[in-house]
Amino acid sequence: MNRTDRLYALVEELRAVAPRPRSARWLAERFEVSVRTVERDISALQQSGTPVYAETGRTGGYCLDRSHTLPPVNLTPEEAVAMALALRSMGGTPFRQPAASALHKLVAAMRPEDVAAARALAGRIHLAGDPPPAPMPRLAGRAVGVDRVLRIGYSDRHGAVTEREVEPLGYAGIGDRWYLIAWCRLRDAVRVFRPDRITAATPTREAVRHRPLSETGLDIPHHLSPFSLTGDLSPRAG
Repeated sequence: MNRTDRLYALVEELRAVAPRPRSARWLAERFEVSVRTVERDISALQQSGTPVYAETGRTGGYCLDRSHTLPPVNLTPEEAVAMALALRSMGGTPFRQPAASALHKLVAAMRPEDVAAARALAGRIHLAGDPPPAPMPRLAGRAVGVDRVLRIGYSDRHGAVTEREVEPLGYAGIGDRWYLIAWCRLRDAVRVFRPDRITAATPTREAVRHRPLSETGLDIPHHLSPFSLTGDLSPRAG
């Protein structure tokens, strides 16, 4: 690690634990340099205007002024899944790894129950290839996240609209389009709905039953794969 990168990493380390201090010895071991090198780096940061100060005492060390730290990040499960899904579209670009690192830091700040909810939601997203470029429709997207039975109006290819209650199961991203997968109570079977044909959607108070999602009988490609959060939303340091 060169000195410029180390100075940046020092600030980020102090920012992550602020207002708690880090001792020079701890920082030296963290960055595999001498204590004297850390002291010189801290001095350089202070001279450049970075608000780092020394806290004396047995548990003292170097601190970053709290007013220069980031506020708490309250990422919702739906926001986390949306960011991880966007990250998938960055494959092959120079920014894939920096974006993944940023996402890992955000997930690390989430509550454990929200991370679990994000994983459960992501398990309902199935992709055939890369995510479609078209945005996931907000109306149906909210339906998948709230685990409630939906009362919808749905227009078929001929324009005829039927009223029905559906239990959202997930999404399929195929080609250039997103589809809502749901158990249709009118047809008493799993059906795939085009969100652009959903004319109205009202969440009810009834919770969605747990139903295993199988591709059998669905008029969609059979090479769908679950969208995994294991890597992109792991709360590890990045």
